Amino acid sequence: MMIFKRMRLNPALVCWLEFKGFCRFLSGYFSRRTLDFIAGFEAGKDVVVDGLTAKRGRYTRPFLHTGMTGLFLVGLMLTPLLSRAVNSQGESGEVLGTGGVIAFDTTTAVSVKPRDGVVTYIVESGDTVSSIAKKFDVSIDTLRWQNDLASIDAIKPGQTIEIPPVTGMVHKVKRGETVYSVAKKYDVDPQQIINWPFNTYSNDETFALAAGQVLVVPDGVKPAEVLWDPKRYVAQRTPDAGAVSAVGQFIWPVSGSISQRYVWYHRGLDIANKSQPPILAADSGRVIVAGWPDSAGYGNRVMIDHGNGLTTLYAHMSSVSVTVGQTVNRGDVIGNVGSTGRSTGPHLHFEIRRGGEFLDPLLFLK
Repeated sequence: MMIFKRMRLNPALVCWLEFKGFCRFLSGYFSRRTLDFIAGFEAGKDVVVDGLTAKRGRYTRPFLHTGMTGLFLVGLMLTPLLSRAVNSQGESGEVLGTGGVIAFDTTTAVSVKPRDGVVTYIVESGDTVSSIAKKFDVSIDTLRWQNDLASIDAIKPGQTIEIPPVTGMVHKVKRGETVYSVAKKYDVDPQQIINWPFNTYSNDETFALAAGQVLVVPDGVKPAEVLWDPKRYVAQRTPDAGAVSAVGQFIWPVSGSISQRYVWYHRGLDIANKSQPPILAADSGRVIVAGWPDSAGYGNRVMIDHGNGLTTLYAHMSSVSVTVGQTVNRGDVIGNVGSTGRSTGPHLHFEIRRGGEFLDPLLFLK
């Protein structure tokens, strides 16, 4: 007769095995939660970066301090857990079946890296300023200003030209200049300069500049292009010119300097003059708008129908000297330069239209 004795396990051993099993479960749980957290962090990171870039410099110091401290603490706590998770995965007895097929997406997403500064380009046969501007996605004026081109035809094969990274101006900082003074010089909002991600500052909190550094000014416009003075065309104002007919050639409506040219987002010519001189009718015609009839950004304005399919608009006027329905001769005073409506300083906004089409005034002015 055989007698079986019940084997009694050491309580300490049982406790150790249970504790080991619990630790393994806890390690697996935290590893899964950690991977989920990393995935969520990557998804939300771009949103945070975009927000910080928009107001770059304001939150730099507290963000760095808090971020580095947080990363250090998270790394300190998760290092042993990740180590255990890797070891436990290495000891796993699961084997993937060989009958399954793993499909991979062979399409590679191509990321186009934006240009962070000025690059050089050697003009090839058949190149034009227009084709080069289109190739590098900048405006024709940007290339003309950057390379001091007298005209859009002033290039030849083999010539080396500079290509700014974006439509606008590239400015070399002088002693005493600030982001605000540079923005004012090129008629842009200072925030546009700050938002350009490749501009750097000697102090990221105050956006201080260092003499000699290069600053990209997106959408900046070259200042101080002095126009021909049209004073000899000034005529004494008449209440009504009677029967008139357009000459077909436009004169400069005011003296001053070009503060902004015609571009796709600015469909007219801005002529700045702080002395607020008289504005002249660029050609003969009938007044169809006079004053500020709505809340539009043009402010006080005059529109003249020249009877040949073309109309001209004169905006931001400080005063209007004509009335709707009257006729004017080429060179008649129609008002004075001002800064009414959406304007940051005394200037004339001048447009030429054909029906609903906006035309570049510089193609018509004589």
